[in-house]
Amino acid sequence: MKEEVSSAITYALNKGFQIHPDAFKILEKIDVKELQNIIKQIVREKAKQNLFLINRNDLKMFVESEVDETVEDSHVILFDPTKKVTSAEGIVGFTTLFLDRYSKLLKIMMARSQSKRLTSIADVASGKFRDETFIAGLLMDRKIDRDVTKLVIDDPTGSIEILVFNKELQESANSLLMDQFLMAAIASGKNGGFIARELLVPDVPEHIASRSKTETYAVLISDLHVGSKYFMEKEFAEFVLWLSSPDPVARKVRFLLVCGDIVDGIGIFPNQDKELLLMDVDEQMAKAAQLLDKIPKHIKVFIIPGNHDPGRRALPQPAIPEKHNMGLWNRENFFMLGNPSVIVVNGVKILMFHGQSLDDVVGTTPGLSYAQPARAMRALLRTRHLSPIYGKRTPIAPELEDFMVINDVPDIYHSGHIHVVDLEMYKGTLIVNSGAWQTQTPYQASVGINPTPGIAVIVNLATMKVFTKNFVEDSD
Repeated sequence: MKEEVSSAITYALNKGFQIHPDAFKILEKIDVKELQNIIKQIVREKAKQNLFLINRNDLKMFVESEVDETVEDSHVILFDPTKKVTSAEGIVGFTTLFLDRYSKLLKIMMARSQSKRLTSIADVASGKFRDETFIAGLLMDRKIDRDVTKLVIDDPTGSIEILVFNKELQESANSLLMDQFLMAAIASGKNGGFIARELLVPDVPEHIASRSKTETYAVLISDLHVGSKYFMEKEFAEFVLWLSSPDPVARKVRFLLVCGDIVDGIGIFPNQDKELLLMDVDEQMAKAAQLLDKIPKHIKVFIIPGNHDPGRRALPQPAIPEKHNMGLWNRENFFMLGNPSVIVVNGVKILMFHGQSLDDVVGTTPGLSYAQPARAMRALLRTRHLSPIYGKRTPIAPELEDFMVINDVPDIYHSGHIHVVDLEMYKGTLIVNSGAWQTQTPYQASVGINPTPGIAVIVNLATMKVFTKNFVEDSD
């Protein structure tokens, strides 16, 4: 008997397990490099069920492709910006971008009854309205004094400053994101100027999320950072191994959604080379492909880029260029998409966005923090835009069309980037920030970010119930 097989058997026996004779023939067929981890996985799962006999059925999944054909696994790619990116130039390009943003969000707001009383800013400025009316535009400026908040709103006809005196309304005004779309009810002030009576944002409506017809699971992960010294290769390998395990949940996983930062990249931040194990981005991508190659072929894998991945960094991002990941592009069950993308799996609509703009949302909005990224994601849902703030940390390309507008209301909204697992249900949309597979970096420590790495977020698409599996502590 091979030494590796003997060692694996000894491990199981020491844990109080017996091995049925019919399992020995299967043991010898399993790759010896993976056998120890496979036995550990089986021991963990069966111990939870108080079953201490390893038999042929526990092992055959690792050498035979037995897939439950009754589990639904349909998918549709609703939106992918990869082939639609057509950047314009300079001022003209950004003017076109913001006009398209205004137009798309105005169309969403036109479903509101208040839109029937909408007046252009030019007509308001010239006095062509009675008593009270509504205006709509992008928030260009905000000044907060002790007793009043001043908002400057811009539409294609001009700009206007409105004053917010009501305390409750001031809270809403002060939480608005710069450059976001809003509609405001205004009236003329006694001493001149325009007073805000109501502030409305596009927001997503209450809705009942679609469900899968069969009990099928989707796993949501992000931010592997392969190539970094802090990449958790052992834990990630155990996660991939779990996908092939006899675990009853793993056997019904049909979708894996990877939300960007597959690799750590090169030259992303100063002195990054001191934190790298692999100094070439193609080497990093090759390593990532090697790890992902072990994912069972019956699981469909959807991958979008993040700000660390090769290719364009300005939003929206096309898929990671094929020249950097031949090993991933040419696989039947892998789908390389842009950032953001919208997919439908078993009827459930999922918005995937890496989440670069969350830095700007957290940095400019009172009460938000990196410890609770789902709250920042909720703020973007309310604006119906994934990156409204211009001129901060997030680079935005001057596209001819604004692909960051949230046209379709998602059943699941999935982001990463922050490296903290966080969940929230908002108006029927499940918000998921899926953490990372990288331990705390020196930069994160310096700014007080405490990541929750090594955790897979798992969604039952039939019930929309969520749970996590921790591969650091080997606990659910």
